[in-house]
Amino acid sequence: MRGKIDLKEAINAVSDVIQNRPRPLRQFDQIHMKTGDMVLQSEAVADWADGKRLAFIGDGDAISVCVAYLKARNVLDFGPSRITVFDFDERVVQAVMRFADRERIENLDAKLYNVLDAFPSSQKYDCFYTNPPWGASNGGASVNVFAQRGMEAIGWQGEGMVVIADDNELVWPQQVLARVQLFALESGFFVSKFQPKLHLYHLDDAPDLKSCNMYFKSVPGIIPSEMPSEAITDAIRLQNFYGRSKEPRVRYVREKKRLDYGMAHDDEYELEFLEENNG
Repeated sequence: MRGKIDLKEAINAVSDVIQNRPRPLRQFDQIHMKTGDMVLQSEAVADWADGKRLAFIGDGDAISVCVAYLKARNVLDFGPSRITVFDFDERVVQAVMRFADRERIENLDAKLYNVLDAFPSSQKYDCFYTNPPWGASNGGASVNVFAQRGMEAIGWQGEGMVVIADDNELVWPQQVLARVQLFALESGFFVSKFQPKLHLYHLDDAPDLKSCNMYFKSVPGIIPSEMPSEAITDAIRLQNFYGRSKEPRVRYVREKKRLDYGMAHDDEYELEFLEENNG
């Protein structure tokens, strides 16, 4: 049983991370989790992946940074031995790298990567985490793409945590949950744990929509056949990838200029000066 954490210290640490991360791009279904839920999620991920090599397949929320930073600040005395973020948004990648460098977090890094491309790393991880586009308009196909890349990251042997919508009043989240579980079974994984309706988001058009943690584990005794990582070009899997009529057309989001995300940008404001007293 883990000891209780200092909640104030944890919230302040997560606040530091939030100040560092870039603002979300809704056209790519980037939606940030609320701060209180980030604190609880970070503790859960750190506990689950304690001592393991953890791959994040996308991470707009910056849960990866929270997990690493909470341990570096001794708010948590457990956590992954290594964390690597794979994201197609260069702003996210550079924000992770700058934060890790500034705080001297040596076990945290990030790589520019689009899930439609073959998975780039020859290094195998023990577990993966992903909070992907939730697949409201494609029956969860986008979720399964991110989950597949996570399974590739761990060599189809290990554990994963997938964060997706969870709402008993809406049809599409239930359909997505079922199809993602089916995809996992077909891929040699089973649902080992399920935590329903945990997280809220800064989502203007659905402020009460929550997400769950779905944990996957590879089925013991099943050694997968050789499954090389390949680019995903199937039009059916790409349809409505980021929402209705939003097929992938962008390989990378490039960082236009280096920004301090914790401060107002100089293109967001102008100064109107007091009149000089010439008397």
